[in-house]
Amino acid sequence: MTPLLLLFGIPFNVAIGTDLLYAGLTKASGAVAHSRLGTVRWRLVLWLAAGSIPASILTTLGLKFVFGDASQYEHLLTTSLGIMLILTSAVLLFKSRIHNQPNTDKPPMRWVHKNAATITVISGVLLGTFVTLSSVGAGAFCAALLLILYPRLPAIQIVGTDIAHAVPLTLIAGAGHLIFLGNVDFLLLGSLLIGSIPAITVGTKIGARLPNQLLQPILATILMGLGVKFAFF
Repeated sequence: MTPLLLLFGIPFNVAIGTDLLYAGLTKASGAVAHSRLGTVRWRLVLWLAAGSIPASILTTLGLKFVFGDASQYEHLLTTSLGIMLILTSAVLLFKSRIHNQPNTDKPPMRWVHKNAATITVISGVLLGTFVTLSSVGAGAFCAALLLILYPRLPAIQIVGTDIAHAVPLTLIAGAGHLIFLGNVDFLLLGSLLIGSIPAITVGTKIGARLPNQLLQPILATILMGLGVKFAFF
């Protein structure tokens, strides 16, 4: 969403702040649905949030008190956006290969298993920092981290845990952009929410008729190109 808003001329800081709140609001229903199905590993959500929430708050405060004006941290935000888009596109390209590996018999790496809580919290810190800076990474990138750290976890629980963690992270990051930085456009946010409701229905019907092998490489290529643009140019 953020690179799309940037292509339409929305200022970078407003695009990121508004997209964070938009993501939190739209993911909330998915988190509730997964919670009712019992597909959320709440311990993992707490471990991730223990790192991501404080990191998000500190990152927002750093942008306000260290940089101050939005023009002073534009390069930081656009570079972070580019890096996260590149990483997300890589995840999409290799997603099928990761999912196709049997996860029920594959043991986790010994050092990961032994220090699972610490490593998950550290992963949360990285997510909280970069999601706050770029609004990208709370979805596919977080899911990829969970797949790597917990290969035995069923895919549906990876998705449920990922969404359950993304909601508080994006809402708090978005609230930080709103309260401390003034980077949220409520008219834009309302328009996105109104437009997304019918678009989700139409997109789902179209997407169901298109092969996944076609959609993912196209999306990944677009994200990779945008990521390189924002990170290096």
